Amino acid sequence: MSYRELATRPVLTWSAVTVAARLPVAMAPLAAVFLVRQQPGGYTLGAVLAAVYVIGEIVGAPVLGVRMDAERARPHMAVGLAVGAAGFTGLGVLGGGAHPVLLGACAFLAGAGPSAAPGGMRALLTGMVPDRAVTQAMSMESILVFAIWAAAPALTAGLALGVDPAVPLLLQAASMALSVAGLWLLPYGWAAEPQEPGASMRRVLVRAWPVYVSGAAGLTLLALAELILPALLEQRGIPLGWAGPLLAGFSIGSAVGAFVYGLRGSWPGRLTVQSAVLVTSVAAGVALAAVLPWTAGIAVALAAAGLLQAPAGLTRNLALRQILPPGALAAGYSVMYAAVGAGYAASGTLAGALLKVVAPSTAILYGVVLTLALTALGLWGERRITPEGRTPAAPPSVGRVRPRTAGSDR
Repeated sequence: MSYRELATRPVLTWSAVTVAARLPVAMAPLAAVFLVRQQPGGYTLGAVLAAVYVIGEIVGAPVLGVRMDAERARPHMAVGLAVGAAGFTGLGVLGGGAHPVLLGACAFLAGAGPSAAPGGMRALLTGMVPDRAVTQAMSMESILVFAIWAAAPALTAGLALGVDPAVPLLLQAASMALSVAGLWLLPYGWAAEPQEPGASMRRVLVRAWPVYVSGAAGLTLLALAELILPALLEQRGIPLGWAGPLLAGFSIGSAVGAFVYGLRGSWPGRLTVQSAVLVTSVAAGVALAAVLPWTAGIAVALAAAGLLQAPAGLTRNLALRQILPPGALAAGYSVMYAAVGAGYAASGTLAGALLKVVAPSTAILYGVVLTLALTALGLWGERRITPEGRTPAAPPSVGRVRPRTAGSDR
């Protein structure tokens, strides 16, 4: 199946709702910094608010995702997105001069409320397309998300500096509220098979722990690329102004990689092996960027790493879809969302600590070693889940939207 066949009204509507729901998420950390930067100790407070927002996402995603009913997903996502819109509204209305505890509470709500929505939206998307088109649909989602994340920083900075620091937060609130309304143009949920007797949702999700570990491994590399790059450029005597274009090259490479991966319905090898090879290759690219002394070399290494970063993440989401039953997909995607966020945060913390005692290039190499260790752990765990490396077949009901019947929207 080609990308052209995804250009249907339901999928295009889903894409519009996703942009409205995910743009506020991409803008949030930088918007928090700009909101309070003119206050005493503003940059420190901004970093704390951004961290509280991310903690809200990490805590909220698994807790709320586990409670999402596959066949009644829409109201669950609507409530979460509405809470997120309220949190962003609170930040925008209160402004940077409000008490830090109050701002922190709003930031936590803005992060936690909608944290299960990305997983629910992904499960909804895969339920709207035929089974043969799932890889293309997930690739399309990845391209869309990378485009959102590429545009968000410039939009946030432009509004905060050119209009008012509160404007990005109010725009985020309006966008997320719009996504709530847009949900009613989408299916109510997706089909779920009856759960096996004695099997709890938590037990089913815990069984997929190696996939979460592999997902976290991939995001540690992204953290290394984003957080240590400025220090690495200083070490190499390269102007800091190159940080933006270099990271843009990484993001563009990721979007291209997602597109290329989706051109085929399947690739040679098991998803487990594909993931391990891709993450290891990304790690090699990041390590190469750490040791090369030339700007052009760093640019090529990061672009190549980005090219493989998105496919690595796609293999993890596809693996979850094969391991988990349909009713647990949204929860599984939400746990993955939390896991990769935790991986990013842990790598950032490790990088910050290492930069105090070693050179930036050495800190990146330590981070690469951590990534490879997590990848090996995930590979070992997945082989235990699927004896002899066999990947379980996807349940036949996956990829089918719940039939719309009279009164189904109650």
